[in-house]
Amino acid sequence: MNKSVTHQKSKAFAVRIIRFYKYLTEEKHEFVLAKQILRSGTSIGANVRESYSAQSKADFISKLHIALKEADETLYWLELLVESEIITQSEFDSLAADLKEISALLVSSIKTSKGNK
Repeated sequence: MNKSVTHQKSKAFAVRIIRFYKYLTEEKHEFVLAKQILRSGTSIGANVRESYSAQSKADFISKLHIALKEADETLYWLELLVESEIITQSEFDSLAADLKEISALLVSSIKTSKGNK
């Protein structure tokens, strides 16, 4: 399978989120928000991956929209973690920068796909 930049970056982000989950649970003893961010953060890449098996252009776009929603949800959990002082601003900034890049790639792919309908 030819892997797109979006696929590669969203998968790398998922691996980072898994490690972040371990850090949150083992070092910070935060379990509720950790579970939420694990679910939404890994779901981004899963939906990008699913888009490759889409049944139609509309289904492809729908999967990318779901990935974009999951990215936004992940950002929300990160905001809660930093605002409640569970993680540092620099930890937040690093993960948020990755999310911003992935979100921009998703938006670009969605716009391109809509233009090719």
